[in-house]
Amino acid sequence: MIEILNPAQLARAREAGALVADILQTLKSRSAAGTNLLDIDRWAKAMIIGAGAESCYVDYAPSFGRGPFGHYICTGVNDAVLHGRPRDRTLADGDLLTLDLAVSVRGVAADAAISFTVGGAEPPENAAMISATERALAAGIAAAGPGARIGDVSHAIGTVLGEAGYPINTEFGGHGIGSTMHQDPHVPNTGRPGRGHRLRPGLLLALEPWVMADTAELVVDADGWTLRSATGCRTAHSEHTIAITDDGAEILTLPERARP
Repeated sequence: MIEILNPAQLARAREAGALVADILQTLKSRSAAGTNLLDIDRWAKAMIIGAGAESCYVDYAPSFGRGPFGHYICTGVNDAVLHGRPRDRTLADGDLLTLDLAVSVRGVAADAAISFTVGGAEPPENAAMISATERALAAGIAAAGPGARIGDVSHAIGTVLGEAGYPINTEFGGHGIGSTMHQDPHVPNTGRPGRGHRLRPGLLLALEPWVMADTAELVVDADGWTLRSATGCRTAHSEHTIAITDDGAEILTLPERARP
């Protein structure tokens, strides 16, 4: 299903996006060496419930996961890039941590992810990977607007990731979002311009470039959810929810300091 939101739904999407962004920034500020991933999940739960919002994850049970996810946020460390199920693990300095969060506010969802290095000293390989996903995300957003096609967005993302030297996996990528978290259209992280669904105002997309340092192959963790790099290499993931408007693309999940 490809859903076009009305103005009232878009207003709720903006609320959901602002909440997602603010929770992610709070969790980033609290995540340090010695922090347990289960603590991050508990903090996310408290903030979601405290805001009167609903988790998109806790009861989520798609075909690619093993039963309900059972947690409020995805936490990926180092080689874990997608759908990271929180577990009893303590963070260390230099870990590359990805936090991926989706919430629903009065029936409309927003989704975003950030990657960052825990502690003070950032390994150069972490910085390079994170930068590549952030630049690819910005390129994808710049390519999105009324009349553009999904292939235009995918091509913009893939060009940046490819030029940075990273293999690109197309099994998982961006997606439509609205009254449910995952909808059509699928937005691969590489593609051909001029192809695919044409974008129009009211469409929400979650764009999410992600990379693994030296492979495009994923393996599923024993928890049935967490997707890891097949070689054990490090990974990074950046995501925003955007709304297609008459003027271009509005980023709904910007941190407060970056909002207009």
